[in-house]
Amino acid sequence: MAEVNLSAEQLNKLKAAMARAKGLDPQAALQQPTAAKPAPEAGEPQAAPENAAETAVAVETRTPPTESNLAEGTYLRIDEDEMAAWLYLTPPAEGQTYTKRDLENYLELNGVVKGYHSSNLSAMVKKKVYDREILVARGEETKPGTDGYFEYLFAPEEHVGPKVNEDGSVDYSSMSALQNVHKGDKVAVYHYAVQGVDGYTVVGGQMKADPVRDLPPMRGKGITRENGVYYAQSDGKIEVKEGKIDIQNVHEIMGDVDAIIGKIEFFGDVIINGNVEGGIVIRAGRNIEVHGTTGAASLFAGGDVMLTRGIQGGGKISARGNVFAEFIENTTVDAGGLVQANVILNARVSAKDKVISIGKRGAIIGGSVHALKGIEAMTAGNDVELKTALHSGYAPESFDKLLEARRKEAELKEKLSKLVDTMTEALREKRMRGASTPTNTEASLLEWNRLKDEYFAELDKVGKEREELETAMEQGRNSYIKIDGNIYRNVVIGINAERMTLERSTSFMKYAAEKGIIEGTVIVHN
Repeated sequence: MAEVNLSAEQLNKLKAAMARAKGLDPQAALQQPTAAKPAPEAGEPQAAPENAAETAVAVETRTPPTESNLAEGTYLRIDEDEMAAWLYLTPPAEGQTYTKRDLENYLELNGVVKGYHSSNLSAMVKKKVYDREILVARGEETKPGTDGYFEYLFAPEEHVGPKVNEDGSVDYSSMSALQNVHKGDKVAVYHYAVQGVDGYTVVGGQMKADPVRDLPPMRGKGITRENGVYYAQSDGKIEVKEGKIDIQNVHEIMGDVDAIIGKIEFFGDVIINGNVEGGIVIRAGRNIEVHGTTGAASLFAGGDVMLTRGIQGGGKISARGNVFAEFIENTTVDAGGLVQANVILNARVSAKDKVISIGKRGAIIGGSVHALKGIEAMTAGNDVELKTALHSGYAPESFDKLLEARRKEAELKEKLSKLVDTMTEALREKRMRGASTPTNTEASLLEWNRLKDEYFAELDKVGKEREELETAMEQGRNSYIKIDGNIYRNVVIGINAERMTLERSTSFMKYAAEKGIIEGTVIVHN
């Protein structure tokens, strides 16, 4: 235990405090003489004072208080959530003073044991802050931890469409379906879970932080892992599929594609950094990206087609995914997703999602445009009244096709049922006859088996056709055509099985089919 030297004044205060704790008169305790001790010689160890143990405990440890010497009227208010305590201190009796320890004793006696506001307690004593509530203790809220997570060092989106500028124009040159990496590139970093910090109330209550969890190592193709850091094992395109990193090969041509190069077939992505001349055929298992102008070429993509400049001259585009282009002119387009372009001119466009003409012009002029879910443009037609056909929803003939598919399906099921009955009866007769079964019966059973397989195959085909038609009709129920600008005379508006030709020009309209009737609503801009 450290040596304690007390001045006369400190010793008197200590005696008075100990007397109060024992229920004695503090003044009487102060009047008791204290035997003077001769000063020790240099180098001589000091003798322990009387009640040394008691004195040491009083100085070095904090014993639980048994009572408070604060004046009557003092009170402690604890917030309902027990996260803060407020002390109202009344002035002491004349000639008396408070110490910081007196205030702490009072807090302890009233159950406040954690989160003391030390500076406020000191200020109350030094500046004699009385007759108002002061914050003297505050609890600690829990600090939430974080679950483990992967940080991708590339954009994890599969496809990046064109950028829409503040002025409404669209930067089709910003499109990219590809994010290229080189062998050895760092592609992802795993950040381990960080445990949260428990909290507490001023009365000592504990608040546990929510538990955190770590993720298992990432799986994927073309990557390697070292201490939570993932690297590319080869050059190629990188993307995230179902939470897994996938690096695939990309076929990239830095210049133009002309008759010398001819036909391109590649199972992955194809990138053309120049122009594509007419007559070229490009087949890609995934995406096609052309950064120059495309002539009358044929593009077939298992994913998206992105044309930074556009296509013209009688070409063809077929994509399972989306089609993005600056312009589409005199071209046939068939997309499994949406079609988006600034200008669509004299083209035949079909999309299983939407057709959106967006950009500075945002125009659909001439030709025919069909979209299952909806069509959006700034302008439809032109001032010379070029016939322009816009149709959204399911095709008019879809209903008849659906009825025919359902009729075929029912017919096949009936044929199959009768055939199964015939085969069942023949097999029963065969079991009864045994070896004496006629040869023609055996031949019939073989033919019936072949016919049964044929019926099943046809039934499967017709069933899929019916389901596709039903899906298309369901998706087309809420289809619409929205023109946020001029709609010129001779524009044909078709929705599902209904259609009408505009007899006069109008503007700012949204068309939808309601109970077999096309209704137009004026678009109101706030």
